[in-house]
Amino acid sequence: MALDVSVSSRTPVAARRMADAAHRFLQALDESRRAAAQFPFEGDERYRWNYRPDGFEWGGGTVWHEGLRLVNMTLAQQEAALGLLNVGLSAQGAGRARQIIALEDDLRATERVTTFVPHVVRDPQLYAFAVFGEPGGADPWGWRAGGHHLGLHFTVIEGDCVAPTPLFFGANPAEVRHGPNVGLRTLPEEEDLARALIRGLDPERKRVAITNPTAPADILTDAYRVVDSNVPPRGLKYGAMSGEERGRLVGLIRHYVNRTTDEVAALAWQRIDRVGLDGISFAWLGGEEPGQPHYYAVVGPTFMIEYDKTQDGANHIHSVWRDFTNDWGEDLLAMHYAAAHHAH
Repeated sequence: MALDVSVSSRTPVAARRMADAAHRFLQALDESRRAAAQFPFEGDERYRWNYRPDGFEWGGGTVWHEGLRLVNMTLAQQEAALGLLNVGLSAQGAGRARQIIALEDDLRATERVTTFVPHVVRDPQLYAFAVFGEPGGADPWGWRAGGHHLGLHFTVIEGDCVAPTPLFFGANPAEVRHGPNVGLRTLPEEEDLARALIRGLDPERKRVAITNPTAPADILTDAYRVVDSNVPPRGLKYGAMSGEERGRLVGLIRHYVNRTTDEVAALAWQRIDRVGLDGISFAWLGGEEPGQPHYYAVVGPTFMIEYDKTQDGANHIHSVWRDFTNDWGEDLLAMHYAAAHHAH
């Protein structure tokens, strides 16, 4: 029994490319490395994630990104692992992900002259890749790429239904101020598109959108397995905006969705659009001027985007796109298992 296509995310080309890339990655590994990289699809490991670096104390424990790290791969194996970025993300998204990884060198250079963080190693080689289940076929499977400021989670159900969230990008420093890459901004659009929206609002509508003059210290939904839709603030509704303001909000949402490969992004946007845009809200907290700590949240009936730039002198970005019911493919998996039950 097939899934209901009207509420699924059928992206056969993207799903096939992911399966091929995951196979290439696993086949490039010897037995011990494959054991480190591959996990069962069922169980809790698939839901573990964090945007903090290895060695960071959080939640009463120490963050540790499970899977096979780049540092423990040969160059050919690293190429196969990074190939997963190319099939899950758009060209721009994959480029940003690589910049986030490379930014660890810039962060190390920065901390040599600013504030050193003990027990944390800044190294582009400390990003872990994992595959859950067996790629391809009808059984659900997935893959993850994670490390400091990078959290990619793709789940494939029934061979051609792809869930791309949670999807986290971060940057520290947001603008490089030390070392050979001075001036580099890794996630400029996340900041600039939202600032153009808040500064371009009619004054009365801006008062509704700015829900607090002080920004929180981090994204409010953190790295929890289940995102609470009641946590992010609501502000100005899409339905209350002018046409130009609505266009800027749509552009911001699409920027996050378009981090994924084109086929996946198109289906994700259709799901958002099908539910309706009028109920989507945009909230801004903090200062409007560049350099001031700020935060924003875009909240719709089915999804949430959250962003902050508050830490390290407001030069440190966190940004995430999450789905209230379909993170890790939960909606799609429920339909898949229900269909299998009815078939028997």
